[in-house]
Amino acid sequence: MDCIFCNLKKNWIAENDLAFAVPDKYPASLGHTLVISKRHCETFFDATLEEHTAIADLLCRVKKMLDEKHKPDGYNIEVNCGKHANQHIMHLHVHLVPRYKGEICPT
Repeated sequence: MDCIFCNLKKNWIAENDLAFAVPDKYPASLGHTLVISKRHCETFFDATLEEHTAIADLLCRVKKMLDEKHKPDGYNIEVNCGKHANQHIMHLHVHLVPRYKGEICPT
């Protein structure tokens, strides 16, 4: 399979049995992180409940890491499901985007 996330084995900043986290290659803000399912599935709706739980676990763990390191003022959690919803890589990933007071936040 020719999937960039299936073949990504470096720069992991956190992991559990079913998911891993990496810094976003094109960050929207300082600390922007992707939480990615280890099993290849295209969207959030294709994942199992166990994978949802593993992703939620990593989102919380990475948030704590980012709170300590960058002290953001808020977060966006973003999931795009399908090409027409702006999903560019067809492998489940969740964006954890720190937000900072005074920045221009796209809507």
